Amino acid sequence: MKFLLLILLLSFVSCYETARDCKDYKTGEFYSEVIINDELFKSKFKRSEALQVETYNNKIDSSQLRWINNCEVIFKTIKPKNMAERKDIHLKILTTTDSSYTFEYSYVGETKKQKGIAYKIK
Repeated sequence: MKFLLLILLLSFVSCYETARDCKDYKTGEFYSEVIINDELFKSKFKRSEALQVETYNNKIDSSQLRWINNCEVIFKTIKPKNMAERKDIHLKILTTTDSSYTFEYSYVGETKKQKGIAYKIK
């Protein structure tokens, strides 16, 4: 009987899937929060299908977007000012809610990833 209960429990757990309705977050106005080395970084950005304009610390950055699928995108800085800005960034949406999404990102080709959350303003 315990074996049957264990199999039943495992079948329910294995069927659980996190919500990811990414297409709702391909365009719009957002603000994001990322914690790096115990420090919180906030930014605001506007995103269209092909462009993202972000404001952070009163500085404006623009990136071209290349969507891999509805949940993954590559950012390419339009006018890089240094070597770090020349590296493309890969962002993957991990989960979504009705007003936010959790994401991870890294430089393309690097394994170290950071996580954050973005909230839809409009």
